[in-house]
Amino acid sequence: MSSQQTLLEFAHSDEAEKFAAASVPHLVTGVGKINAALGLTEALLAAPAERIGRVVVLGTAGALNDDARLDTVYQIEAVVQHDFSLPSPKLVPSGAIVAPHTALLATGDVFVQNDAQRQSLADLGASLVDMESYAYAAVCDRLGVLLQIFKVPSDFADSSTTQEEWDDIAVSKSEQLFAFVEKHLPELLA
Repeated sequence: MSSQQTLLEFAHSDEAEKFAAASVPHLVTGVGKINAALGLTEALLAAPAERIGRVVVLGTAGALNDDARLDTVYQIEAVVQHDFSLPSPKLVPSGAIVAPHTALLATGDVFVQNDAQRQSLADLGASLVDMESYAYAAVCDRLGVLLQIFKVPSDFADSSTTQEEWDDIAVSKSEQLFAFVEKHLPELLA
């Protein structure tokens, strides 16, 4: 098991900017569940047999309640899919909990921007929302790879943030994620 490596993964290059500047190896899959599933699956299957033993996802998420702190990185303890009409199970990432703050995250292929959507997702028990994590969790579960997901809120998932503004916000959140990794997962930077 010691020969297995960790794959550091982001959905968007803006989220990875600080890591790229520091020459930290990583994968950017692209935004949305399809890009996430295909990108991660390709990377895992392209690696030599049993070479990647853990995936660590870092990125941004929208906050679904006003108590969320925009300066805090949350470890995702479970993820649900919110935009699929058939029942889908809650998925629990299999990696160890190392962060002081945890959250339930809802994933769907939509940029949540209004209070009705936000409340609907909060009613599922989620405190954060993104567009990829359920896909990452499903791939890792299916392929038997350990998974840890860490998200920092970029905004409050409402009309106050546009998609255009998100790009600038994501770059600053990359610095927060880097500082978190330095403190809690320094082996990823070695």
